[in-house]
Amino acid sequence: QVQLVESGGGLVQPGGSLRLACVVSGLSFSTTAAKWYRQAPGKEREMVATISRTGATLNYADSVKGRFTISRDNAKNTVYLQMNSLKPEDTAVYYCNTPVGYAQNYWGQGTQVTVSS
Repeated sequence: QVQLVESGGGLVQPGGSLRLACVVSGLSFSTTAAKWYRQAPGKEREMVATISRTGATLNYADSVKGRFTISRDNAKNTVYLQMNSLKPEDTAVYYCNTPVGYAQNYWGQGTQVTVSS
């Protein structure tokens, strides 16, 4: 079974930065794409960024383009999300997932990001 452990969230002021990490286990990480999602209070979960299995292809939601960067380290089974120029509207619980985990509707505990002065 896929296991997803997110970390790196916290409280940050507007304009600040955070780097999230997600360790993936239970599958061959280097053979799968990975995505970051977020869910704000009262809103549906939305996709934030996607990275292909090799890291060659990246995609971002329009709301985070130019501010967030997704990356991965296949040797560490880890996907990262570097978040810069954070805004209050980025406040959410952030989750990572893979196509297998998504299909199984399995999610980790997520990591809370709060952007506030």
